[in-house]
Amino acid sequence: MNKSVLITGSTSGIGLGIAEVFAKNGYKIMLHGLEKNGAELASEIGKKYQVKTGYSNANLLDSKAITQLVEDTIIQLGSIDVLINNAGIQYVSPIEDFPNEMYEKIIAINMNAAFYAGKAAWKHMKEQKFGRIINISSVHGIRASEFKLAYVTAKHGVVGMTKVMALEGAPYNITSNAICPGYVKTPLVENQIKDQAKAHHLSEEEVIDKIMLKKQAVKEFIPIETIAEMALLLATDHATTITGTTFTLDGGWSAQ
Repeated sequence: MNKSVLITGSTSGIGLGIAEVFAKNGYKIMLHGLEKNGAELASEIGKKYQVKTGYSNANLLDSKAITQLVEDTIIQLGSIDVLINNAGIQYVSPIEDFPNEMYEKIIAINMNAAFYAGKAAWKHMKEQKFGRIINISSVHGIRASEFKLAYVTAKHGVVGMTKVMALEGAPYNITSNAICPGYVKTPLVENQIKDQAKAHHLSEEEVIDKIMLKKQAVKEFIPIETIAEMALLLATDHATTITGTTFTLDGGWSAQ
């Protein structure tokens, strides 16, 4: 295995879990994120799985920085075969109180960054006649919830972007798919549980059951490993005909 993968937002949570699984399977990894120990994490993963790794803290609000992130991946790892657009942020507020700057930031990081990264990787993937673009959207890419206007908008946009990239990439063996998880117990979600418990005067267990997992038929958080294994399948050579679709790993939420 000599293929390389760039994973945005991969120094914690879902992205780090994906990085671990890909490294375990022999991929060269470009980690990206804002954690102060990002370079250390990349080094540790490289040593643990005996693969080449790199690290960047590129600002995803800057299109030029995103283009450079892709170029740095190619320089450090030799190619970019798989792009996983995972980075994202969240903000919860009623529409009338939603800060404009937060709306713009969420659209920029959750949606626009996926376009800039995909565009930057595109020419390289076309030349090598191989590319796998995997967008980590959300069940909110196909369903809506109150008070999450920017997040829902961005994630719906990513699903649409995924389809267009699939159509344009098909002649060049570039596939594009979206993974749409339900709630995953990341540090971000754990903080939300604590905040919701205080706001609603509930226990953390009640928040999980009555608020977070209310819409899921299976009352369990989606394991990070499940998302990572799905991404790994989509990245393979034999996944050529799997393109332009969404994979909802949501415990039955969207079945309703």
